[in-house]
Amino acid sequence: MKLIAAIIRPEKLNEVLEVLYRAEIRGVTISRVQGHGGEMEHVETYRGMTVKMDLADKIRLEIGVSDHFVDRTVEAIISAARTGEVGDGKIFITPLERVYRIRTGDVDEAAVTPVRSSREFA
Repeated sequence: MKLIAAIIRPEKLNEVLEVLYRAEIRGVTISRVQGHGGEMEHVETYRGMTVKMDLADKIRLEIGVSDHFVDRTVEAIISAARTGEVGDGKIFITPLERVYRIRTGDVDEAAVTPVRSSREFA
């Protein structure tokens, strides 16, 4: 199992959610965050320190998936979030040691996106 964390442009959120839904990826947590990367080159000196200013508004998506869904999830996010401009974001993939679904008590893969999709049964 993996935790996929994606930082994307706010204006791309609806497109990304639509593509994830079509790819049968469920269970997304969305947070509004701020940060800077290559798109922010505005530097100021404040009290003798050089500081990079102007944090950009971004969206952070967190999605827990079984190993089988990692590539599909990453491809879906990239296809919908990419503009080709600096500031499109990043995707981070980290291992998940344990997952519990509170409502049902499901553990691990049963608690994240299914191991197999309905497309594979057809």
